[in-house]
Formats: sequence, structure tokens, C-alpha cells
Amino acid sequence: MSIVFMILATLLVWVMTPGIAVFYGGFVPKKDISRILFDSFLMFGLAGLMWILIGYSASFEGDHLGIIGNLNHLFLSGVSLTALFGQTKLPTAIVILFQMMFAILTPALFIGAIANRTRIKFVIGFIILWSLLVYYPLVHMVWSSNGFLAKMGVLDFAGGTVIHIDAGITALVLSNFLLKPYKPAGQVRGNSFWILFGTSLLWIGWYGFNAGSALALNAQAIQAFLTTTVAPLSAMLTWITLENTYKGKITLSGICTGTVCGLVGVTPGAGYVTIASSFIIGIISALGSYYFMNDLKYKLHINDYLDIFGSHGVSGIIGSLATGLFATKTVNPSVINGGLLVGGGFRLLFVQILGVLFTIFFVVTLNCLIVTGLKRFMKDDVYSPEMDELRHIKLT
Repeated sequence: MSIVFMILATLLVWVMTPGIAVFYGGFVPKKDISRILFDSFLMFGLAGLMWILIGYSASFEGDHLGIIGNLNHLFLSGVSLTALFGQTKLPTAIVILFQMMFAILTPALFIGAIANRTRIKFVIGFIILWSLLVYYPLVHMVWSSNGFLAKMGVLDFAGGTVIHIDAGITALVLSNFLLKPYKPAGQVRGNSFWILFGTSLLWIGWYGFNAGSALALNAQAIQAFLTTTVAPLSAMLTWITLENTYKGKITLSGICTGTVCGLVGVTPGAGYVTIASSFIIGIISALGSYYFMNDLKYKLHINDYLDIFGSHGVSGIIGSLATGLFATKTVNPSVINGGLLVGGGFRLLFVQILGVLFTIFFVVTLNCLIVTGLKRFMKDDVYSPEMDELRHIKLT
């Protein structure tokens, strides 16, 4: 049953990549939609093949200083696909495919930050280097039993640090400090159907994303399924309450954005926290992201048009820290030190804070190095002229 469950979870996470493309497409001008869809779908071929070529080996095979695995299994050579993965009862092939969907989705989350602003050649170069230098090391450090953050005790059930803080910070760095920010000309009306449909695809896929991270059909998977339902519900209602209070109106885009923030916020603790805790996490994720998106980003003059950092970065940080408050061994026996608010003391919260700070520092530093190098190497091939239709997309 666990094998069937994980195959279904893998397919659900697959849906999230076109889901995020559709979601972003609902916020951008019509002329930019093709590029958003193209870049997002490109991640299947680019990030997916990279994972098979080198990603799995670098993430989960061997260990070098607790930071990265090895490169001994290119194209999975020498990997027994039928052998059980770690302590699970799953064939290694299933885990490889499930994790591949994460490797595809994560760059799709941030690529909209530079929509229509860079050539495809730059996008390809960046994703290759980002995967090698940022994503695979983070996966190893957090999710491999040999990773130094894992040994330190950092808890990340389904990707608060590895995926959401990573993607949010990457989007923030790309669109504000290293490349021309994405700024659509004129007033954008958006497309409510695309926003709602994209949110629906994401939420459906998120069940595979979070529940599947248990790597078995067990109590933690069921708990993650429930918390992945409750947190977005409380976040949605919190968001529309804030909109009604401070703007005097409720919007569909607001309901959908609040829902996504709740999903992001509960991700790191989905299989570690109670239902009541997930309800609180949804509320505080919505509060934090709403404040950033509607106030702080303007005060700090931050360009975050698609609110990638505002939703994934901010709610990912909040959710990761909230895991240090609410994680409990009554939900998951693997929790050694419970959260601060469930009688576990300060230790787990302190470890989660260190994990978040390290992730931010690591992602910012490596992204700056990658883009600086690419800009010097590509020179005039970084920035794109207006590429407003799919027929204009080309490598050079």
C-alpha cells in the first residue's frame, strides 16, 4: 500500500509545477503569460534530467563534511533501484522519483521573479548552477541522515527550508539585487479564473507534497494530510479578515494568496504538529505574509510583484520557526526535543532559528556568486528584449 501511496503522491506533486505556472499566469499581463508557462514547464526537462544525472547522488549518496553527497552515481549508475531506501519500506526508485518532483517544483516557484527579463540561455545556466550549488547541498544538509543540519536537529518535514525559504530568498535576490526586476507596464487586471484554478491545483498537489514526505502510508502521513487541510483554511479566513479590516473589501486573489501562505507555513511541521497547532500556524503565516506584502515591502522598496518572497519566503520562515514551537513526539516519535509551547523547552526553537539563518545566508551568498559569474560570462546575453509571445522564445 505504501508503494501505491507514494506513486500517487509523486503524481500529485507533478501537478504542482503546472499549478504554479497557472497561478502566476493569473497575475501577469497577457503578453507575459507564455513566458511564465514556458519557463515553468521547462523545469521538467532541465531540473528533472539534472536530478537523474547528478542530483540524487549529490543529495543522498555518500557524504562530504555533512554538506554534499558524492558524484559516484551519474545517471543512477550503480544505484540499486529495487533496494529499500534507508529505513523505509520503499524501493529506491520511488524515492528518487518523488524527490525529483521537488527538484522540479522548487525552481518553478522562483523563476517568475524574472519573467520576461532574461534570455532563456541565462535561465538554463542559472538553474544548472543553482541546482548544483544551492539545492542539492540543502537537500543533503537537511534531509540526508548525514547532513549537518539534520544531525544538529533541524526539523523540516516537507520543505520549509529546502524549498520555500530557498525559493523565496532566491526570488528576492534575483529580482531586487542582481537582475532587472519584473515590473509589468501599466495596470494589470489579472485573470481570476487562472488564479483560482492555479491555487486549486497547488492545494491538491500539496497533499502529495506534505503527506508523501512521510514516505509511507502511516500515522504521520495521515496527520500531514489533516494539517495540510486545516492550516490553509485558517490562513484563508485570516487573510480575508485582514483585507476587510484594512482595505474594506475582500478579493479572490487575496483568498487564494492566503491559502497558499497557509500551505507554505504548515509544510515544515506538517507531520510534527497537532491539528490545533496547524490552525495557529495558518493564522500567523497569513498575518506575517499579509504585513510584508501590503506594508513592509513598500517601506523597504522591495520589488516582489508576484509576492514569491512574501508568500513562500515569509511563510516558510514563520512555519520553520513555528515547528520549534509546536513539534511534538505525541504526533511523531522522531521528535527528540519538543517545541517550546508544548513543554519541550527552548532547544528545538533555537535549532530551528539557526537552521533558518543558515539557509538564508547560504542561499543569498551562493546566488550572488552564481549570478555574478553568469553575468560576466554571458555579458550581453543576460537581459532579454521584450519576448512577449511564445514564438519569440529562443536560446540566443
